[in-house]
Amino acid sequence: MAEVRPFQGVHYNQELLKHWEDVICPVYDIISPQQQIELHKRNDNNFVRLEFGLELPQDTERDNKYTRAAATLEEWLKQGVMLADKSPAIYLHDHYFTHGGKEHKRRGLIVRVRVEEWDKMIIRPHEGTMTKPKADRLNLLGTLQANTSSILGLYQDSGRQIASLLAVEGQKEPFLNLRKAGGEGHRIWAVTDSTVVGQIQKHLAEQPLYIADGHHRYESALVYQRQRLAASSSSSREEGFNFVMMTLLDFADPGMILPPHRLVRGIGKETLDELMPKLKVFFDIEDIPLNAPDVWEQVDRRLGKTDGVRLALCGLEAGRVFLLKLRDQAAVNSMMPHFHSEIYKSLDVSVLDHVILEKFLGLGENKEGQFVGFTYDRQDAINRVLAREYQLAFIIRPIKAETIKAIADVRDRMPKKSTYFYPKPPSGLIINRLI
Repeated sequence: MAEVRPFQGVHYNQELLKHWEDVICPVYDIISPQQQIELHKRNDNNFVRLEFGLELPQDTERDNKYTRAAATLEEWLKQGVMLADKSPAIYLHDHYFTHGGKEHKRRGLIVRVRVEEWDKMIIRPHEGTMTKPKADRLNLLGTLQANTSSILGLYQDSGRQIASLLAVEGQKEPFLNLRKAGGEGHRIWAVTDSTVVGQIQKHLAEQPLYIADGHHRYESALVYQRQRLAASSSSSREEGFNFVMMTLLDFADPGMILPPHRLVRGIGKETLDELMPKLKVFFDIEDIPLNAPDVWEQVDRRLGKTDGVRLALCGLEAGRVFLLKLRDQAAVNSMMPHFHSEIYKSLDVSVLDHVILEKFLGLGENKEGQFVGFTYDRQDAINRVLAREYQLAFIIRPIKAETIKAIADVRDRMPKKSTYFYPKPPSGLIINRLI
């Protein structure tokens, strides 16, 4: 099954990590245009120059954000800004973070994983992707020859063998100990003991790996591997392009899986007026005053039930939140693409996207961004409706890790933006060079 390797990671010189928040940056897909500019200004050595460089009006085929990233990495290595480890290692990463006022720790393994075609079912996706981010990551990968940010993967450790090995390694002194800043902190150990590395490899080789976050980066690595193999008359399968960097998480400890709530705007009055009658055909509906002192306790209590599809809707009527419970699953199955699995059709997000947004509101996939937005914070969703930035907010429940596994195991994929794994590992902690 999955082939996992240690590798000689590249990382910042520790002297630069005394204020690590000045040089480490978020992963590219959560960097806003404003933040991108701010990160470039923050520090000359900020990793955004590799992860998500600025496009300039005078860019050419030979001088662009990708070629500048490659030149910057070579310069940083030459100057000692970044260093390459001498020995291959599996990197143990403890990620400290705060969510909902509580402190958490998520433990992961940063490794090289052999890139495999989807049909082998060795690496299993769970979510759909978009074309533009894949093209961007492919261009960066081909020019920079390095993985700048880590894909999040999931594995099963049912016997706790890997956890036991990591518990011992975690008692040692980390080689990177980055103090908590902005709610996050990091401790990283380089596991080089061949016996420990071999045991980890053995346990992981007995199972597939599931992509939690980073589908675009994996698909870009897959396309890049195909391109390199097609251009070469021979391959040892040991070349760097046959591998990709992943942070592997135990299914039992995936961090937070947040629900991407849907925000809707640009809907005409006639369509809005018709929404409630259409919903009543398929859903049992009750409503609660938005100003009730225990409104969210009531919402959580009802959404917490497991008897079928449940959603909450705010904005359709001022001052009220509507709770929707699907009455008949079979009645909506025919309104969803027939090729999807029964698991897919029973997801809250599938019913919301295909039935309510597409069929009832006329919002197809190409309307995303202009008419449909996303937020992972329920209160933010409500506030944006109250501020009239959006007309409607659909509150969905978080998807469980075991559902992700189930959907991937039947070769299906959830709708785009069905899950948001929090926190995302930052870019710049460890780099995997492909050369």
